[in-house]
Amino acid sequence: MIDKKFYVYILLTENNTLYCGYTDDVQRRFELHKAGKGAKYTRANKPIKIVYTREFDTKSEAQKEEFRIKHLPKLKKLELCNI
Repeated sequence: MIDKKFYVYILLTENNTLYCGYTDDVQRRFELHKAGKGAKYTRANKPIKIVYTREFDTKSEAQKEEFRIKHLPKLKKLELCNI
């Protein structure tokens, strides 16, 4: 059996904002965001590129990290992404 991996990702949007989420397939999720079928936020703030990803063994770990990142100030998120 192949173990499923989960990822936390951060997207940079056209208006220079950041969006953080988690998924089991970053590229597929990015394509959904670009097509306007991802999160409500990315429908209004079009994503232009993936600026950060991190892999986790469990969905729970990924969700906890997503929560942590979402509560960071923007400057800390930019540092995390090396922007």
